Amino acid sequence: FLAESQSPTEPTDESEAFGNMVGFSPPMVEVYKRIARAARTDDTVLIVGETGVGKELVARAIHDHSARARAPFVPVDSGAVAATIWESEIFGSTRGAFTGADRDRLGVIDSARGGSAFFDEIGEIPIEVQPKLLRLLQEKEYRPVGSGAPKKADVRLIAATNRSLETMVRENKFREDLFYRLNVLRIDVPPLRERRSDIPFLVKRFLSEATAAVPQKKLWLKPDAEIVLNDHTWPGNVRQLRSTIQRLVALGPPGPVSAEALRPLLSDPPTEDEEPASELGEVERRQIL
Repeated sequence: FLAESQSPTEPTDESEAFGNMVGFSPPMVEVYKRIARAARTDDTVLIVGETGVGKELVARAIHDHSARARAPFVPVDSGAVAATIWESEIFGSTRGAFTGADRDRLGVIDSARGGSAFFDEIGEIPIEVQPKLLRLLQEKEYRPVGSGAPKKADVRLIAATNRSLETMVRENKFREDLFYRLNVLRIDVPPLRERRSDIPFLVKRFLSEATAAVPQKKLWLKPDAEIVLNDHTWPGNVRQLRSTIQRLVALGPPGPVSAEALRPLLSDPPTEDEEPASELGEVERRQIL
């Protein structure tokens, strides 16, 4: 990790990247410093950032450099766990706890014992089950569904969100006490548009990854294409950049890539306020592009 007093330097090789993350801009150096601080503790961490900025990579870096590194790292897609099965998915269940429960079942907290549980998009957890997560954080214990006795939890919780939990608290959509329990250590991950100097290194990494399976297909960017990538707004952030490079390698011919060839691949994903295209002709046009 970078020392607290160390200033960012201009690397010459992408192998100098921090773990699986790529970035040497001042905003990313600050993220690395915060990761280092978080890894030295066992406190709960809240990672905040737009969709596609790499919040799970930050969570994994915290785990990998902590005292829990040899134990499991278990990610949870909070929005994909229905309220009706949340308890059994997270805390596990005992045999006979409900219809079809023919054996004891381990939940996320058991699976991550000794390690870290990463709750991605924590703001999507239904408010009616939030008290159960709060109890886990406060009491360091949980009760599997159907069990008469609580179990002690040995897990570090790392959460992430692309939403403003403060706003959700004001709107009574997220518990205030749970928010403060989660927001012990906070890491704000910058969007790609605020770290444009990292784009060339990210492109180099993604080109290397995408061409690994087809080494005979050599591609490189012409200067005008590099300018287009640098000037793009990237609403989908690093994830969108990776996808763009993957499509470039899959669909484009080998050789130099010009700005003209690159621009059709930069169709931005719709924002939350935009309606998806519904006309068949528009859908076909987008797919062809």
